[in-house]
Amino acid sequence: MPDLVCRGIQLIADGALDDATDSALAGRLAVSPRHLRRMFLRHAGVTPDQLARSRRAHFARRLLDDTDLRIADIAFAAGFGSVRQLNRVLSDVFHGTPRELRARRRVTDRLRADGGLAIRLTHDGSLDFTAVLRRLAARATPSVEEVTDDSYRRTVLIDHDPGMIEITRGGKPKPRSSHELLLVAHLPRLDGLVHHVRRARRIFALDDPAETCGSWDPFEVGVHDIVRADASDATRTRAILGDLADRFGQVVSGLAPAGLTRMFPTPDLLAGADLGGLPIADTTVHALRSFAQAAVDRRRCVGASR
Repeated sequence: MPDLVCRGIQLIADGALDDATDSALAGRLAVSPRHLRRMFLRHAGVTPDQLARSRRAHFARRLLDDTDLRIADIAFAAGFGSVRQLNRVLSDVFHGTPRELRARRRVTDRLRADGGLAIRLTHDGSLDFTAVLRRLAARATPSVEEVTDDSYRRTVLIDHDPGMIEITRGGKPKPRSSHELLLVAHLPRLDGLVHHVRRARRIFALDDPAETCGSWDPFEVGVHDIVRADASDATRTRAILGDLADRFGQVVSGLAPAGLTRMFPTPDLLAGADLGGLPIADTTVHALRSFAQAAVDRRRCVGASR
């Protein structure tokens, strides 16, 4: 995805269009409004205004879930001009009225039921989607990742709130060519959307066809490689990783029909976890703890340098 679109998405996620127009956003990015709109449609499948509306809809959805504010108050707090406008946008994005959505807030599968945000992932046409899915399936962590014949899905974390992404080459809206995949992001809010789009492109190596297969998260790759060095085969490696996720990964409710129930364990959890019950050697336990602690220390150093 071009840097222009990535920067535009990040600015919109940060609220750049809450009180401004597409023209103002284009000015900040030093391009014409027409060019910005064309680039968004080509590389994201939505216009800047449509993405901004989705952001406001996600914020309103959160207020419906987390507060008892009147629907009229939520409409104006989320930046809509009227309750009628709120109704129309929520129906488009989440397929329900504010009252219907509020009634869902205690339904365990509502995250996936809400429909998600669809973004097109363009590529140069050299991608062998089936072959990449096979490689991902061989490495997938049970309960964290699910790979089928035509899709890849996994749990993701937005701050402390779970979500899910799905990547296919079909679905709605249908890709306009064989040079597109479809990413559907089921997120509690749009913070970090660009980050997840970039990861989705990386895992299918869309920006570097020379790569065999990318990775979602370097920490997960490191844990996988440490476990694989101890295990006798790929099946046992996946079983151990699934055990790790079941014991130490954050529980995610409502996604079991999609084969997902856990987040991948964080470095903080693994660094201090009792890994003795796993069917791995003591040296592997030590390696996992050391690797996790190094990831924690590295993150602290990065945070301290900002």
